[in-house]
Amino acid sequence: MKRRIVVWRHGRTEWNARGLAQGQEDVVLDEVGVRQAEEAGGRVAALAPARIISSDLQRATATAAVLSELCGVPVELDPRLREMHLGIRQGLTLREAFDRWPAQMHAWRSGADVRLEGGETYAETAGRVAAALEDVQAALADGDTAVVVSHGAAMRVGICHWLGFPQPLWGRFGGFSNCSWTVLEEDRLGWRMTEWNAGSLPEPVLSDDPGEADGAG
Repeated sequence: MKRRIVVWRHGRTEWNARGLAQGQEDVVLDEVGVRQAEEAGGRVAALAPARIISSDLQRATATAAVLSELCGVPVELDPRLREMHLGIRQGLTLREAFDRWPAQMHAWRSGADVRLEGGETYAETAGRVAAALEDVQAALADGDTAVVVSHGAAMRVGICHWLGFPQPLWGRFGGFSNCSWTVLEEDRLGWRMTEWNAGSLPEPVLSDDPGEADGAG
């Protein structure tokens, strides 16, 4: 039987709504985010997950807790699933960041793997998230489903890295809407992606990623 990993983004926060870059700031869900988690959680619970593994940031743990209550599976915490650390950009809008650091932000917008002071690069984020996914799949029994609760930019680059896509192609994958997910399944040729940004369309994508709207994480 196939093994399956569902990687699920947390619900909306006030910072998402205001267009503020969150990164690893520990922002909580707003009322909309709680409703999103409840609505999407019912659909994810129908997959009967055997494990729920979450980032330890509150917006992720609160989303995971909704699923845990629905299916009776405890939440395990893994800090490797945190959002990309955005350093001095955290708490700012995209416009504010461009005004303060135009050269670095234009390089970031072009797809360069830029590190703002105090932050991570995409490659560093992808490496730790992919390592967490590798540990999840290694412990997953035949036929079981694991749900991994994480954050938009971390999910995008971590999944791409884990599946073996080279970094220049990571930007070809769109951002995740709040409480949307991707499905990874194992078949005879290995792991593959069967769904991407599923479950919440046509919700807008509020993302830190280049080319997307402002204010994710």
